[in-house]
Amino acid sequence: MRPGLAEGETTRVMFADPTLGPSENRAIFIDPVSLAVLGDMTVYGTSGILPLRQTIDYLHTSLMLGDVGRLYSELAASWMWVAALGGVGLWFYTRPKRRINNRFQNRRRLHVTLGWSLLGGMLLFSATGLTWSQWAGGNVDKLRAEMNWLTPQVNTTLSGPQEIVDEHAEHRGHHGGMMMPEMAMDLTQFDGVLSAARNAGIDANRLEIRPAKTADSAWTVTEIDRSWPTQVDAVAVDPSTMQVLDRTRFEDFPLMAKLTRWGVDFHMGILFGLVNQLLLVAFGLALCVLIIWGYRMWWMRRPAQSAVSPVQTLCQSWLALSGWGRGVTLIISVLLGLALPVMGVSLALFVLVDWLRWRAATRVTLAETSAK
Repeated sequence: MRPGLAEGETTRVMFADPTLGPSENRAIFIDPVSLAVLGDMTVYGTSGILPLRQTIDYLHTSLMLGDVGRLYSELAASWMWVAALGGVGLWFYTRPKRRINNRFQNRRRLHVTLGWSLLGGMLLFSATGLTWSQWAGGNVDKLRAEMNWLTPQVNTTLSGPQEIVDEHAEHRGHHGGMMMPEMAMDLTQFDGVLSAARNAGIDANRLEIRPAKTADSAWTVTEIDRSWPTQVDAVAVDPSTMQVLDRTRFEDFPLMAKLTRWGVDFHMGILFGLVNQLLLVAFGLALCVLIIWGYRMWWMRRPAQSAVSPVQTLCQSWLALSGWGRGVTLIISVLLGLALPVMGVSLALFVLVDWLRWRAATRVTLAETSAK
């Protein structure tokens, strides 16, 4: 349950519904004053977004094509940081020694300026996008676990190891609604549990109360205000004694867990509200301009065909490398392919197409040389 504590807000009672999709819950909206039912609709994810934003989210993550569509967003996240750092490398090695004023160089300077302006955002959105991606996300979680970067969650039992929470559950389908426990539940316990949580320092206006699923588990009260300043503290409360059994505080989270929380919330347009959302729109439009401008520049200066090199393929660059260079490139490519599976598969397909083009061009060149 998400109580409406501020004036004019409704209380949401959320239920898991097996007929709904992953991360979708049925929400009943209740006027906390009159107890009138004001709405009954599907909400999505930890944020509890309504159908319009849910549709926008599905368009962004999967083009509304399910798991197949998620390939597109993971492909973009896997390669965006490569494109960004590759652009920096190209700028460093090809920048003119002195300022040249011609049409192409003026366009190049605009492209470079825009690229530097967007570099931080490209790296941020690539990293945060990969953390909740379908295939690379599991590898990212393993890395975070090894480095102790995971977000702690309250322990709902009197003994046992502390659990971890997934910031991206709403994108992976791990976030469920309120599961009614198989035991008698006194509805007045909600007030008692909330009061105990308030006394323990849970002071956000936006919070979620989860009843225990079993008789040997505690209830939890979690702050869910992801806007700045972040309020995501949580407590576990014994409903029979109203004692707080465990608590987590955002200020005690590991630094990387905090950065992950802030990065994900900024990516979702939550951290700084409307300003955050306007920045995302501006970034998206500027990125489109950067990509189109880059292709235009390449088209203007595209390599001309010649008898020696009909097509300049990746294979030619590979053959030009030393043995040491090939070894390093191969090792890095394999490691990245294992860590980011969508990148690995797409790179393999790209290399295959490139090799076929190179082989065909080589045959043409040999045939023309023999004819002479």
